Amino acid sequence: MAEIQTPPYDLIILGASGFTGKYVVREALKFFNAPTSPLKSFALAGRSQAKLRQALQWATHPSPPPSIPILIADTTDPLSLQTLSSQTKLILNCVGPFRLHGEPVVAACTSSGCDYLDICGEPEFMEKMEAKYHEKAIETGSLVVSACGFDSIPAEMGLMFNSRQWLPPAVPNRVEAYLSLESDKRIVGNFGTYESAVLGIANADKLQELRRSRPKRARPAILGPPPPKGPLIEHQKKVGLWAVKLPSADSIVVRRTLASLTENPHGLPAVNESAEWVEKRKSFWSTVKPAHFGVKIGTKSLLGILRLMMVGVFMGILARTSFGRWLLLKFPSFFSLGWFKKKGPSEDEVQSASFKMWFVGHGFSDSNLASQRNSKPDMEIITRVMGPEIGYLTTPIILIQCALILLSQRGNLPKGGAFPPGILFGPADLRERLQQNGISFDVISKSRLPA
Repeated sequence: MAEIQTPPYDLIILGASGFTGKYVVREALKFFNAPTSPLKSFALAGRSQAKLRQALQWATHPSPPPSIPILIADTTDPLSLQTLSSQTKLILNCVGPFRLHGEPVVAACTSSGCDYLDICGEPEFMEKMEAKYHEKAIETGSLVVSACGFDSIPAEMGLMFNSRQWLPPAVPNRVEAYLSLESDKRIVGNFGTYESAVLGIANADKLQELRRSRPKRARPAILGPPPPKGPLIEHQKKVGLWAVKLPSADSIVVRRTLASLTENPHGLPAVNESAEWVEKRKSFWSTVKPAHFGVKIGTKSLLGILRLMMVGVFMGILARTSFGRWLLLKFPSFFSLGWFKKKGPSEDEVQSASFKMWFVGHGFSDSNLASQRNSKPDMEIITRVMGPEIGYLTTPIILIQCALILLSQRGNLPKGGAFPPGILFGPADLRERLQQNGISFDVISKSRLPA
């Protein structure tokens, strides 16, 4: 029987010269060849050798760059991607928008049995990849995991953290997350994120069509009444924010994880797990209780919310026609009221930015109360996730920690398949790893609600 060859690289960062990719390189280098790190070899991949070398120099400045291999690959060239995926255990895909460039990479990874992580926040892409490649990934032993960045790990880990504070007999009913982006300077977003949002709005019908074509997922049993609809604009005094619903991937990814947990109440069986890990996995998931979940974006002033809503109106109207999309993508700064620019933020702007995500949970002090007629939640638990700038600092921290879990604990994870990150990384100490790397999780308050 032929011996299985170990690929030469632990991971390859694809799109390493892009805005986010170069920050991922910088984060990866912190763990490269560190004594307790599983990351002993990695390579950078993309279309331009010169740009990849520049990205490496930028990531290591002012120190001279280490000898990291540079590989040429293009998402329009399936053969180059096949070659890439055959040389590594794991590909970190930073090439977006993923609806335009992501599928060939997933196809190559699932064909060769290589694991795949990305920083996608595009629901249609994630669900389409699950529909098309899940069975193939199981067969070849490839794990395909999207949303391993700010979309949507803070939401997933934050909900789990809040949920685990509801100690029996208490149970949560609903958790609302309030995202606040903060900066000493003007916040400038990643153009790729903006482009993905424009294309997502343009193709919203395709997502609904895809969902109608697939079997319905299991729905978690959530105790108590459905959440009230609530006002369009909310003044959440407990966290000091005016807030409006955020149409992000977060709540969609959370729902996928809760559906997966409903189908697998003890979590996902692993490829080569020890009895100790089985016990840990079961113990972890026994403490996570499902809840209705939504995300809102907040600002400290009502004017800030009105600006956000104006940008939403621009995008909602213009993204539905090809000319409108051309206008949005040609003049991002104008139509986003300065929030997005093609050249991205400066290093100073990145360093000055941060986020806070407040999780306001309402539930019952005793699960028996939830089943009574006309029952209303009598308990509130507020938790918070905080971290640095979301696109260039928090996203690389999360992606690299997910990669290190994959490399060090592969036997504790399923053989293969396409999954949301929460169901895989929840019991694998991802929250603790994030806490050690600058993303904090705190309990703010636990209180009884007035009758």
